Formats: sequence, structure tokens, C-alpha cells
Amino acid sequence: MHRKIMQLAAFLLIFTLISPILPAQAAGDGSDMLRVGLTHASGALTAANLENNTGNGSGYRFGYFDSALSFVELARTDSSQTRISMLKSQNLWYGSGGYESHSNGGALVGCYHIQIPGVYYHYADARNDAEIFNGFVAWINGTYQVRVGSYASSQEAQNALAGMSSGGAVVGTSSYGITVVATGTNRILFQFDGGADRHLGVMPDVTGVPAPRTWFAGYKYEGGFQYRRMGGGDVTVINVISLDDYVRGVAPYEMGRSWPLEALKAQATCARTYARIQLEVHKHNSKGYDICNTDDCQVYYGMGSNRTDWGPTEVSNQACAETAGMYIWYRGKLAETYYSSSHGGASEEIANVWTNNKAGDFPYLCGVTDPYEADLADSNSYSSWSKTYTRSELTARIQSKLGGSSPVKSLELTYSPTGNVIAAKIYYDNGRSHVISGGEDVRNLFNLSSIRFTVNGATNGTDPNPSVPGGTADGNYVISGDGQISLQDGDPYAITGNGLVSPLYSRGVDSRSVHTPTSTTVTVAAADRFVFSGAGWGHQLGMSQYGANAMARRGMTYEQIIEFYFPGVNVARG
Repeated sequence: MHRKIMQLAAFLLIFTLISPILPAQAAGDGSDMLRVGLTHASGALTAANLENNTGNGSGYRFGYFDSALSFVELARTDSSQTRISMLKSQNLWYGSGGYESHSNGGALVGCYHIQIPGVYYHYADARNDAEIFNGFVAWINGTYQVRVGSYASSQEAQNALAGMSSGGAVVGTSSYGITVVATGTNRILFQFDGGADRHLGVMPDVTGVPAPRTWFAGYKYEGGFQYRRMGGGDVTVINVISLDDYVRGVAPYEMGRSWPLEALKAQATCARTYARIQLEVHKHNSKGYDICNTDDCQVYYGMGSNRTDWGPTEVSNQACAETAGMYIWYRGKLAETYYSSSHGGASEEIANVWTNNKAGDFPYLCGVTDPYEADLADSNSYSSWSKTYTRSELTARIQSKLGGSSPVKSLELTYSPTGNVIAAKIYYDNGRSHVISGGEDVRNLFNLSSIRFTVNGATNGTDPNPSVPGGTADGNYVISGDGQISLQDGDPYAITGNGLVSPLYSRGVDSRSVHTPTSTTVTVAAADRFVFSGAGWGHQLGMSQYGANAMARRGMTYEQIIEFYFPGVNVARG
């Protein structure tokens, strides 16, 4: 009986060593996993380092992520190995600046090795022989190998092989190979080459802590990591994480980390919806990931750094937890939930900002006049701004963008019904002109914070205050309690019992026939100086973050905030 128990224990130990181990289910609703590009394109690395976050797991598991982004374990370190580096498989030397592709007198990690004869089907068997030969385990296109040494040239490896009684062959990896070493040394822990289609995955921790965190490039991240050599080049580093854990690493960086809870809940829901869409549109799929970590997508720094004023807070985590699984929908489809810091008084229709969109493509991305941002004007440094060009400076900037040689004579600005600049015509001394269509192109041309501005105070009869939209809605009438009918001045609003101010109608949202104010054109006469005076910061689409803050302070819910800035949408579980 005792002997049978010992045999069973030995079997279970072997089974544990050779069986693939899947990671614990990530936090959140678990329905979506996301690949977030941390380094990419010109930022790809020769070598990428990881370090366990002390107290949040130790050691590493190596393998790959399958098509469902479930982790398949192939090998692991023990818990004492807390710092590792993933190197592209070429000759690299370790120096004070890290691993470099030129000799610096430091330890060499060569790209030639000696393969011991035999193929292994289980990691435990390969590891045992690797210890005998003082070598390492490699996983090459589906099978384990035992390899010895790392040499700078094939000839050096051949010379070493000649002195080995075991025999073997000199080998390397393809241009997709990744070598894992103990950081700061040339001690190889594992080597992986799955060709162009299968990529090294690393899951931190072998001790079983519930939520491991790992340092990479100065920030702590949850989840796992994938390493890809796109086209056989440098290493692209990807964080593989659940969607809701990703949102926790976005909300406190895209919005103030300690802002009101309902504002952060609106931010978290916008961020989650945007990320979910990326899983469907595959914007960055050719780069190997679903979403990037910059403001080209959404700013993402995981669980933060060692700065006490940086990263997730109790309130930002609460906002993400309380909205877990919630998305923004328009007529049964996920809504494009753009947002920016502040609008200066009104958002804008997407077709007027990015001209590759047609009016009505996204009816909820329309111009909404915002009465809330003004509550926080004293704390918003972009509640008003000014930028001045001399005539020669403005000419030089325009020529650098558009070409030409003639000085700028005057400007003609086109304002939307909500008071944002959506086109500009530049007149030159030589009688020629140039038209720029689309608010974002106008903003970039003049290098401005927003599209809500005037130049030299020129308004041509509209209100010069950029925080108040110009124009009148001459087709709207008010019927008073005694039956008197009068022309309504400005845009009509409804005020609910809890103080929520909403447009009576939103352009493009409904098909009903309503009067839509037209755009206006303002001419800025020739001048020695052009003073741009405006308000807001960002592209002017969707949600104003300062406006959301102000609405939350007034006691409004995150659903009310979202439905105000995206008219016609609803918030519901996905």
C-alpha cells in the first residue's frame, strides 16, 4: 500500500512538471482579452526586460498565447528568478546601457549553439538533460530541444563541438527567434522559435498569487506579455490583459485620477467601449496587437509607477468596477465614444472635424452646446487661451504646411452652428488662395488647442466670446402660458427636475423636420499680427472631460453624462 502511494505521488509530480498550466481567469467580466502594444514600430526593442513587482508574484512561465489568448505553458523558472530579459536571437553583449548589438566588453549572448542529439516531447525530460549538459531548453516549431553554449560565430561553435563526446550539431534560430536570459548575464533560461505564426508568451509568477504585477519600462502591468518580431525585426512587446483590467489602466491617465466618481465612471465606460470596438475593426492587427498605449488610441500605463501621484486610485478603480461589462450603444451597435479634455463651450459634428466622415454617419457625434464646463473654468487652464503670430510667422507656418512663397494677406473662417471653426480660406498677396476643410486640419494648420476660436476679435456680427455659440435658431418659437407666440432666441433646451440640461433636439439624431442653423463666414482683415483667442483643448468630439467633471459635481449620474454628450445612445451591459 505504501509503495502504491509513493508511485502515485511520483506520477502526480511528473504530471505537474510536464502539463501545460493555464493562467487564472483575469479580473473583470472575462469575456474579452486584449493585446495592448507597449513598444511598436520604431520603438521596438533589441531586448525587453521584466522584473517581478515585489509582493505581487515571483518567477515566470514561458509558452505562447493561442488564438483565444489563453496561455499555453511550455516551461518555467523557479520563484527565485525575478528578473529576465527577452532578446532577439542575434549576437548581443550586455553593458551598462543594457544589451547591445556591438561588443562592449560585456557578457556575450551569441546566436550559435550546439544542439544535443534527440527530440523531447516533455519539458521535464528536456530540462533534466539540459542540467546534465549545463545547457538550456529550447522550443523550436513544436518540439523541445537541448542546446549548449552561445557563440558569436558558427566556427566557434564548431570548434566547441569538436571537443564534445556527445556529438551534436551547430544550430541557430530563424529571424523570429527569442532568447530569454537572466537579466544582466548571458545565462540562457529558455529559447523560443515558433516562426512567423506563433510568438513567445510570458506569464509572470509561479507561486499562485491572485493578481501578479510586473515591471516593464518603468511601469507595473497586470496580465501576461507577448513578444513578436514583426517581419523578423526588433521585439514588439504586447501586454495581454482582460478588457476590464485594461480599463483600470486607462481611466486614471485619460482623466484626473481623483475626479468625481460619476465622471470617472463615464470615462471608464467610454474607454471600455472604444477598446471593444478595436477588437472588431482590427486597426492595429497588422502590427500584432489590438490597441496601442498612446493617445492615438488611449493612454495606458497599467498600474502606474513608483510615483505616489500617478496611477490608479481607490476612486478610479471603483469607477471601473462599478461599470464592469457596461458599454455605450446606438441602435444596437457599439458607439464610437470619442472624448477630449474640454470643448470650450460646444462639441462638434464629426463630419465637420474629420472630413472623411459624412454627416449622419455617427448621428450621436453631433454638435452639443455645453453649459457645464464653465463651472470649472478656474481650474481648467484651457478654459481660455491665446496664440499670437506676426504676419511673417503665420506665413512661415502656412508655407511649411502648404507650400507657396507669397505672404498671407487675410483669413476667411467658417463657423459651424455651434460656433466652432470648421474651415479656413487663406488669401495671399499674389491674389491666390487656399482652402482648408475640416476642423482638425484647421487646428493643426494653425497649431491651436481647439477649433473654438476667433482671430483678432473678428466676428462679423456673431458673439466674439468663443464659449458661446454664434447664430440664432430663427425657426424655433416659444408659446407662453397666456398663449403669446414669440421668436425663441438661441438654441432650445429642456431642463429636467434634477437639473439636467439637454438640447431639445440634436442635429442628425432624429429624422424629424427641424430648423438647423446654418454656418457663418467671418473675414479677418489683413494685419501685422494675428491673435487667435479661444477655449478648449482637443478634437471637440463626443464627451468633454471637464464637462463630465462639472456634471458629476452637480449630482448627475454617469449615464446622464454619457447620454448628454452622445445624444441618442444608451448605456447597457454588453
